[in-house]
This record gives sequence, C-alpha cells and structure tokens, in this order.
Amino acid sequence: MTPRTLKPLLGSGIAVGVLMPTLLWADGATRPGYSLWHHGASQLGTGERAWLQTINFVVGGLLLLAFAAGLRQALHGGRGATWGPILLGTAAAGLVVAGLVPTDPALGYPPGQPAGVTTSGLIHQVAGFALFAGLSAAAFVLARRLGAASRGWAVSSHLSGTLIIVFAFAAGIAYRLDTLGLWRPAPAGLLEHLSLLTGFCWLIAVGVRLLRGHVPEDLSTPADGQDSGSAAPQAR
Repeated sequence: MTPRTLKPLLGSGIAVGVLMPTLLWADGATRPGYSLWHHGASQLGTGERAWLQTINFVVGGLLLLAFAAGLRQALHGGRGATWGPILLGTAAAGLVVAGLVPTDPALGYPPGQPAGVTTSGLIHQVAGFALFAGLSAAAFVLARRLGAASRGWAVSSHLSGTLIIVFAFAAGIAYRLDTLGLWRPAPAGLLEHLSLLTGFCWLIAVGVRLLRGHVPEDLSTPADGQDSGSAAPQAR
C-alpha cells in the first residue's frame, strides 16, 4: 500500500467522525416528532426521511472499514495492529447492518406507529451492540500503542473507551425506565448520542495523529535484527 493510498484511508476515519454526527443531529433537529433528548439515533432510520439515515449509516460503515484498513497498514505490525483494525471492522459492519435493517418504532417515534419487537428490530440491536462494543474495545486495545510516546494518548483512549460503553449502557437503562413509565421522557436519546460523539471524536483524533505521521512504534518488540538489550545484530 503506497502513501498515496494510505492517506485517503486514514482520512476516511476523520470523514466518518465529522459527517455522521453532523447529518444525524441536523436531521434530528429538523425531523417532525423526533427529540434528540428522547429518541435514539437509530430511530432516524424509520419514519420520514428514513432513507437519509440509511445512506448515512451505510456510507459511514464503509468509511470506517476503510479507516480500519489504513490503520492496519499505518501501525506496521506490533501491539494493536491486528485487533485494533478487527474491532473497528466489527464496528463498521455494525453500522452497515444497522443502516440496512431498521429498528422498531419506539418511545412514540415514528408518530402513530405502535411499538413492538420484530426480527428486524432484534437484528438491529445486535448490529448496534457490535458498533458500540467494537468502538469501545478498539479504544482500549490501541491505548497502549498510541500512548507509547505520550501518556496523554493512553489516558484519553482509555477514557474514550470507558465513556462509549458507559453512555451506551446508560441509554439502555433510560430507555427501559421510560418504557416502564418510571421516567418520562428519559434522556435515552441524549445518552446514546453522547456515546456516539465520544467514539467519533476518538476516531477523528486518531486519524489526525496518523495522518501527521505520528505513528508510535511498538516499543515492546525489538527492532528487526536487534536485541532489546544490545545494539549488536542478533542471529535468527
């Protein structure tokens, strides 16, 4: 893979981090009956203008998959170079499936449609889990590699991975409380959007760092032909 090819792949991570939330929030803020506080991002894949978010999720998933391929090449092997891209690829697959298979009506959206659980909704839930779990796990897996030259990167990656999954679980709890009538309207949508925002911001930061050429070496692996404790060549 040449540098000319690598740069667009890494840039796709920045693109998905900017384009997806922008389109989600712009559509959500102008969609009749939809509340960014109350309804999850997936609800925008139903009702009026559902086609817009179908495109957003599918294109976003493909961009994330391209970024995973670029990340694999940029890390040049070593710690995180295998599982980091695999986990991001899992998140990308989740995005594509979530776009192609819509969720069920819920929390009064789309207006006038009864809530219920269908096969489509269950598949969408599995895809959503792959998205959030993949992004969170990738941040943890890459934390040490990205933090090889700067402890701040390790801290920020661990924090991002934690917030992604914490906000996602909190959104699920808020949703459940709302459906039980214990808290209405619960901020299930806000919490889910915060989880996505954390993941997108992390992707942008990693993409920018890699594009600037700040690719940390895996310091735990001796250089080719070198012993970690000696400058003399080591026979294989």
